[in-house]
Amino acid sequence: MLEEILCIDDDPITLMLSKKVIAKAGFSDLIITAQNGEEALSYFNTLKYSKDQPVKKPQLIFLDLNMPVMGGWEFLDHFITSDYEEFNSINVIVLSSTINPEDLAKAKKYPIIIDFLSKPITLQMLEYLKNKIEL
Repeated sequence: MLEEILCIDDDPITLMLSKKVIAKAGFSDLIITAQNGEEALSYFNTLKYSKDQPVKKPQLIFLDLNMPVMGGWEFLDHFITSDYEEFNSINVIVLSSTINPEDLAKAKKYPIIIDFLSKPITLQMLEYLKNKIEL
């Protein structure tokens, strides 16, 4: 079981369902949510400048690609910079409603992306991920 994960998605229903499935599967103790990439970066900035030591950070990110304000690709472009290098070891799972071959090819360019899966999160998907990330 993971201690903490971050779900980044602009759809509140998707976030609610994701939280329910993740809780039911016992996949994570704590589920943090952000509604777009900008909100997620703000969350990481809060962690970065937190006076609490040691800072707990998510061990996994579920990332939607198509969001207003800042989408998934733009979030990743910021997240892999040196500004966030202390978080660059966090694995990312891209969750998308459409599996576009161009997006799949683009995802391979980001070493932190460990998988590209179709929405919604399911119990079977979480079992697959437990085996993949050796939980």
